[in-house]
Amino acid sequence: MKIAIAQQNYHIGNFAHNTQHIINAIETAKAAGADIILFSELSICGYPARDFLEFDDFIHQCQQSLSQIAAHCDSIAALVGAPERNPNLKGKDLFNTAYFLYEGKVQQAIHKTLLPTYDVFDENRYFEPAYEWNIVHFKGKKLAVTICEDIWNLGDNPLYRICPMDELMKQQPDVMLNLSASPFDYTHDEDRKATIKANVLKYKLPMFYCNAVGSQTEIVFDGASLVFDKDANLCGQLPMFTESLQYFTLREDGSIDAPILEPASRVPDKELTPHGLEAELNIAQIHDAIVLGIQDYFGKMGFKQAIVASSGGIDSAVTLALAVRALGAENVRAILMPSQYSTGHSVDDAVQLSRNLQNPYDIVPIKNIFDQFTTELQPLFGDLPFNVAEENIQSRVRGNLVMAIANKFNYILLNTSNKSELSTGYGTLYGDMAGGLGVLGDCYKLQVYALARYINNNGEVIPENIITKPPSAELRPGQKDSDSLPEYDVLDPLLYQYIERRQGPNEIKAMGFNAALVDRVLRMVNINEYKRNQFCPIIRVSPKAFGVGRRMPIVGKYLS
Repeated sequence: MKIAIAQQNYHIGNFAHNTQHIINAIETAKAAGADIILFSELSICGYPARDFLEFDDFIHQCQQSLSQIAAHCDSIAALVGAPERNPNLKGKDLFNTAYFLYEGKVQQAIHKTLLPTYDVFDENRYFEPAYEWNIVHFKGKKLAVTICEDIWNLGDNPLYRICPMDELMKQQPDVMLNLSASPFDYTHDEDRKATIKANVLKYKLPMFYCNAVGSQTEIVFDGASLVFDKDANLCGQLPMFTESLQYFTLREDGSIDAPILEPASRVPDKELTPHGLEAELNIAQIHDAIVLGIQDYFGKMGFKQAIVASSGGIDSAVTLALAVRALGAENVRAILMPSQYSTGHSVDDAVQLSRNLQNPYDIVPIKNIFDQFTTELQPLFGDLPFNVAEENIQSRVRGNLVMAIANKFNYILLNTSNKSELSTGYGTLYGDMAGGLGVLGDCYKLQVYALARYINNNGEVIPENIITKPPSAELRPGQKDSDSLPEYDVLDPLLYQYIERRQGPNEIKAMGFNAALVDRVLRMVNINEYKRNQFCPIIRVSPKAFGVGRRMPIVGKYLS
């Protein structure tokens, strides 16, 4: 059986695009002599559609697209994903469905059983779980079809009470096919391989796994679709972060007519769960995920050009470099806004960076505007000492200026805040926290430095002085980040324990972190939830990102 895997980038609710994209792949696979073509989860509407699923018209358009696609499945079968109405009045109104199409029509509908409701997932909000399990009979083979989470219930502490494959095995299938929309994080490539390997070893069947690719606002799907033979050898892996259509032949004995890329002995046995922050871990994947996140945010929203407030610091430098790689130098404008507290080397570094990247830049000093603010406020401020109020005025002046330029010339402002700053509230609302998309908001400061070094792998793009000088917001004379925050090589590992690993204060202190510092940092994280709640979408690259994947009460008292 010749099986095609169509790893495609969909646009949520863009039915004309998604439908034609799927049809094009079907026609290509048909011409190549494929017997069946596999698409990803909810491919027709895009994933996650969220509350669009509550609109009858949205579901109606899904079904219309399904009919159009089915008409092209004459000599070839296809598995495509779409929501399906639940005819039973009891339970949720929809199923998350994989449709088996053949001979011009829907032959079978397979419902997803395990509906994740954790991190970025909220499927139980919309879908009813499957209550029956049936294999698909096709050309003498018995196909066990599952959808994403359905294969993720193995291990010592399963999240669900049932494994769909346990039910399907009663009908003696020959092969497992899985339609997925499995989001990227920098541990997930290993996690995915370990999970599929565990399924193959348990059920002793080959698996063909099709994952979505592309970015949907903050969630990035990396593709990396997989093919395993019945002995858990990796025989196929589609590329990460790009579309691909590949073919594999399943032999009668369950082997795959393809060279073994990784023998079972080298495929990970368990998920990757680092016990501490490893700033360099899979940094190339993080880089590529962010670039794709920027590209798709702009492309799918119809935006053309970006603007970045370039300070000569590491965060804006990395943001600018990533934006240029995503959108092209001519489409990214840098605005340098020095104040009287900005050092000369910061301006020089920012200028050199834009010259290296060959992107347009402008210098707009803010001293006169800042002085006018303080003059007008002097009757109210009187003789009170210079403090955070004056610092934030500078940040908000810059925010106003860069947003004015963005509005005038139709740019989208890319935010440069990193995860360390967002964690601790080290940022100014309506100032440096402004923007349409958070590029580095899921990267700790140490990871930002790792990204800078990776960007410079093939020659200096980011000036070395930006990487080596002490980080500073430059909002008062001689200011350094370390005046307000612990050193990042201490802060970031501590934050990682609390945010990614959900360790409590006692557990973190037992690791050797200073007790007073732990209490201080955790309090900073929790009392600044109100700031993060007003922040823009963040491109997710970690197992626990701010935004839809981390839902905390703003007015909670815990550890604050």
